[in-house]
Amino acid sequence: MTTFYRGTIESILTSCFTVWYGACTVSFCKTLQRIKAAVRFLLSVWIFIPGCDSDVTCRNDNGAPVDWYIIYKYPRMIGGGLRYLYMDDSTNGWILSTKKISKGALLKTLAPLLDFYVSKTTDFGYLLYNDQPPGHDASSSYGHSKGVVMLDKTGKTGVWLSHSTPRFPTYRNRNFWPNNGNDNAQTFLCVTFPYDSFGEIGEQLKYIHVYPFDHYIPTDFPKELGCLTKQGCYRNKKPWYRMKTLTSKANRKFYSFAKNKLFGKDLYSGLILKKVKKNLYVRSWGKRGRTKLLASNCEDPHRHLYNVKRVELPHGAPFIDTVDHSKWCVTERGAFTCIADLNRMESQKKRGGGAICTTNHVVGRAFRALIRKSEPCPRKKPRG
Repeated sequence: MTTFYRGTIESILTSCFTVWYGACTVSFCKTLQRIKAAVRFLLSVWIFIPGCDSDVTCRNDNGAPVDWYIIYKYPRMIGGGLRYLYMDDSTNGWILSTKKISKGALLKTLAPLLDFYVSKTTDFGYLLYNDQPPGHDASSSYGHSKGVVMLDKTGKTGVWLSHSTPRFPTYRNRNFWPNNGNDNAQTFLCVTFPYDSFGEIGEQLKYIHVYPFDHYIPTDFPKELGCLTKQGCYRNKKPWYRMKTLTSKANRKFYSFAKNKLFGKDLYSGLILKKVKKNLYVRSWGKRGRTKLLASNCEDPHRHLYNVKRVELPHGAPFIDTVDHSKWCVTERGAFTCIADLNRMESQKKRGGGAICTTNHVVGRAFRALIRKSEPCPRKKPRG
């Protein structure tokens, strides 16, 4: 894109200079020559040097840089599983995207990665992690976590894209959207962070013990990310969880929760609920599979956790949790909202995973408005 814009502007200015030279005095021609030299210098050295407007940033459907965005993709039963809701700071809640999931914000955000596959540069690095990577499933010793990390060392920015989609993105392919991604509802949270934040982000991913299926992390990039690309890079001593406040490029606060498999508890009731100290509604995958689903939890008399069983997204019909692979939670009151990695299943107490959370009131209202049915707490068995 940089080359395109530089070439276009140079072409326009060259045409202008040609016209001006045709009708100028000697002194004015000398002035034009000095201006022309200065413009060429600015084009090559100042305006278009990498980092003045870094390519590595979250981008909306139109390709404009944004600090963060959230995507909630519909399941196949609505629009073939290719339509999605979109939200960022400018939308004041959910809007229905006019793009297909493979043509909008995800494509614009991943463009530096897709370009890197064709032409490598030394100032770009990336790490793709997924417990269900393209072509196989990772060992259950790894965290149940999916995401994309991209960094621009020269531009001093990076992107952390946390999501819930198996096989995403496809392996080194410009057609990055996997066909299996159409089946169920999925969520994506993209945040643009300063380059210097990725040491802390790498440490969070180490607690989780993510499975990196593709990466390019130069040796002079944050060592915590480089560690993740090697065997044996995981947390091996207490504490088995970590909470960290991260500040986005636009100075907005996000809260990262990370738990190791040895934490041994549910992410939501064992960690997030204790932090927010408010009733919490949790949406996660509702297919039982080979493990037991965790019931709503009302053991704490001051704060309860309720499983969300049915949601209704704007512009779509209601759907239940067996066609919704997203993982998110929101407090009953207030604004605390998280996009997470883990399902509420007995087996996932013993899996690493995490959540990225915000206290944005618009985001909190937008997610609460989706809830149509929650699961009540189990009845207490009478004594005796």
